[in-house]
Amino acid sequence: MSSISVRSVRDGDFAQWRVLYRGYADFYGVEQTEEAAATVWSWVTDPGHEVDALVAEDGEGRLLGLAHYRPFARPLSATVGCFLDDLFVAPEHRGSGAADLLLGALRELAAERGWSVVRWITADDNHRARAKYDQVARRTMWVTYDMTP
Repeated sequence: MSSISVRSVRDGDFAQWRVLYRGYADFYGVEQTEEAAATVWSWVTDPGHEVDALVAEDGEGRLLGLAHYRPFARPLSATVGCFLDDLFVAPEHRGSGAADLLLGALRELAAERGWSVVRWITADDNHRARAKYDQVARRTMWVTYDMTP
């Protein structure tokens, strides 16, 4: 784990980030156009946009994983939380500690910014990820719904 570090995404990361993000979309069976990926990239590299990104990088500069996150208002508690939209580690690097480091970095970032929680959702059948999440977070009782406008 010591040769892996976590940092904010940089402009020069696009090609490696794109490979990871394509892997993430493929994992969930989501068709993602290059235009959609370019939009997300523009968000994570725009300091004025709410969506931000961290990447896990090995000692040779290879990106192993990514995390896209953003703040969200929590009116009931009158606080701001962090929503982790996407977390992905390339299959060949799973078990390397990259996910632990990305989640740890988000925890630290949330503490620095005074965010009250780091929250995310995952697929019910994403057993490997859920085993990791059970180690670092508390599963909630909430059920998620999507309404199409």
